[in-house]
Amino acid sequence: MISVSTSPFAHVAFDLSGWLSGLALSVVLYRWRLKALAESVAGRVGGGYFVALAMGALPGAWMAGSLNSLRGPNPSLSHSVVGALVGAIVAVEIYKAVKGVKRSTGGVFTGPFALGVVVGRLGCFFAGIADGTYGSPTRLPWGVDLGDQVSRHPVQLYESLSMALFLAAYLSGLAVRADWAMRRGFYALCMAYGAQRFVWEFLKPYPKLIGPFNLFHLLCLGLLAYGWIYDQRERRRERAQVGAVSVSGPDHQSV
Repeated sequence: MISVSTSPFAHVAFDLSGWLSGLALSVVLYRWRLKALAESVAGRVGGGYFVALAMGALPGAWMAGSLNSLRGPNPSLSHSVVGALVGAIVAVEIYKAVKGVKRSTGGVFTGPFALGVVVGRLGCFFAGIADGTYGSPTRLPWGVDLGDQVSRHPVQLYESLSMALFLAAYLSGLAVRADWAMRRGFYALCMAYGAQRFVWEFLKPYPKLIGPFNLFHLLCLGLLAYGWIYDQRERRRERAQVGAVSVSGPDHQSV
């Protein structure tokens, strides 16, 4: 068992670092690869887009977090990043449907969100038991003592490492202008985040909702379904565009 020095104030420090590093990365990615994408999105969605995003993310975060924590042994209000993501997606997709926007608009948030999770989960880890995101007991040699003398899964580090690997793959995809990263990066993020967190949720002592699944399992399944369905839809649209460009006209010239 590995003893870890913890402090409830660590969460604030790492949250601020996560926000600032995500903002810095968004500026870098904008100038490096995503300027055209960002300008295209801004031209299609209008200013109401960010209002919808905030109106979905904030209540989504607190509703999901609190619905889970209020069912625990020490009921309390809390917030959740997966709840914020799901809430933002629902609100933005409704807004896009009203505006008639069909293409992906989340690509500019992919890198910053992934980096925010990488850094933010370190804050959860060093905040210790008080944070409420600790793992279940384990006898594995890398189990950690977060202040209660119990060897636990460092699930926060599992998630941080998982999203660091995704971020590395995403940046590599941007470097070679891969379609999945340039055009469908946000859907890839939803699938990657949903899949890895779904696994780690089995290692947390959260109250079960349906069978072996807690609330966050269900939200993660929703993210996986959303990412896959919309990714496939975008692929079909891309193939249709390629086919339309390659069709030969009567003079045998591409149209």
